[in-house]
Amino acid sequence: MIQLKKRNELKKRIQELQESKVREKVNKRIKEFKELQKKGNNAWFDELCFCILTANSSADMGIKIQEYMKPRNGFQEFTEGEIKKVLKDKGYRFYNRRAEYIKLAQEHKDDLKDILTSLEDSFGKREWVVNNIKGIGYKEGSHFLRNVGYLDLGILDRHILRCMENNGFIEIPKTLTSKRYLDIEDKFKEFSEEVNLMPGELDLYLWYLETGEVKK
Repeated sequence: MIQLKKRNELKKRIQELQESKVREKVNKRIKEFKELQKKGNNAWFDELCFCILTANSSADMGIKIQEYMKPRNGFQEFTEGEIKKVLKDKGYRFYNRRAEYIKLAQEHKDDLKDILTSLEDSFGKREWVVNNIKGIGYKEGSHFLRNVGYLDLGILDRHILRCMENNGFIEIPKTLTSKRYLDIEDKFKEFSEEVNLMPGELDLYLWYLETGEVKK
């Protein structure tokens, strides 16, 4: 009974957001994602690198580095040492490991979109990303695919997990294995259907409830 009450309260809060100016912010983000979907391999690769950087870090830090690198083609052309220096200078904590990941990912800077659009569905695309891009798990893979216009995956970061736990959907597991991720994602998707939103849209509303912001 308590869980049902919390669930209904959350639905009401989401509905209130949809009737507020937050909806404009969410719709603007979704439009940006759809526009990025139309762009080419290199634009998709830049977004992949952004998502590599957000793992165990923050969206703000990833955005700051992405904005610095983009006009310089840094993600695509810099050496591992050059990437490492940028990350360190910008105050990024895991500069050694993430520079390595981005350098390894450069193998697909010219064919990333081509490969992914050849695969049938978002889940197959995510599996490819997780299996072929070092430093990317289900969460980061979902984040990347949402940001290039695929809205049917759950981005289960700490904000979303906390929101789900606080509203009686789950207990946050000590270790988020692949199986547990998929189980929680199923619950997330079920709720997204209840509120008539795609998972990638629901994520933005819940993120706003937890942080007061709508970020990519």
